[in-house]
Amino acid sequence: MSETPKNPFEAMMAQAQEMAKALNPALESFSPKGFEALWPTMPKEVMEMMFGNAVNKDGLDAKTRLLLTLAGLTMQGAQADSAVRQTVRHALEAGAKKQEIVETIGQMSVFAGIPAMTRALELAQEVLGDKGDDET
Repeated sequence: MSETPKNPFEAMMAQAQEMAKALNPALESFSPKGFEALWPTMPKEVMEMMFGNAVNKDGLDAKTRLLLTLAGLTMQGAQADSAVRQTVRHALEAGAKKQEIVETIGQMSVFAGIPAMTRALELAQEVLGDKGDDET
């Protein structure tokens, strides 16, 4: 690190970059954009284990958690393209219907604004457009 970070987030990112470089020098040029293609969709069983009710058996299932995640990503202005697309793919795999995905994003227009909702819908459509079945 040649320059002192200006805030705690920059310090954390600089530390993570240094650790990645120490573990594998090739990670210095890693781009998160390539990660989406690496593992586009987790199997439903993995999602239930990680995001579902494995921790709290009476808690939220993976589909509900992923729809909530999609709502949160929309609230942030749908700035994380890969994250929105992956979350839509994961939600479909977890059993969400197209209508539920669209309603989740649409509901956020009240809180995040029309531009954020529109951007999230555009990103979701990239995934939903791949699915021919309206029941999915």
